Amino acid sequence: MRAALTTPRPEPNHLLPVVGSGLVILLALPVFLFASLPIGGWALAAALWAAVHVLDALLRRARGDAGNLAASGVQAFGLFFKSIGVLVVLIAAVVADPKLAVAAAVTYALAYTFELGLNLATYFGSTR
Repeated sequence: MRAALTTPRPEPNHLLPVVGSGLVILLALPVFLFASLPIGGWALAAALWAAVHVLDALLRRARGDAGNLAASGVQAFGLFFKSIGVLVVLIAAVVADPKLAVAAAVTYALAYTFELGLNLATYFGSTR
């Protein structure tokens, strides 16, 4: 077990996890429509999802070489900024409309969790 966690692997492609989480966002739309949930919650979750992935693509392009110390700093700042940005938007939504914010948070959390699971599966499923 220890060897599975400590064996270095190359960073896998992020396309499958992004597409998977995008499908979760898209499949949530009919649920919102049929369950009479606030459609603004779905729109907010979709906008947050898109903004996080656009920012992630920009940071991935800007960081260049992963072995560079400055590139690691850019990656750490990007992770921090994305997390804080999502939280600030969701807190502002809670103040404006709590039902909308809960719907957005649950939808975004489902997409994020699915993407995280696919990322872990592709990383640990890759050859060493």
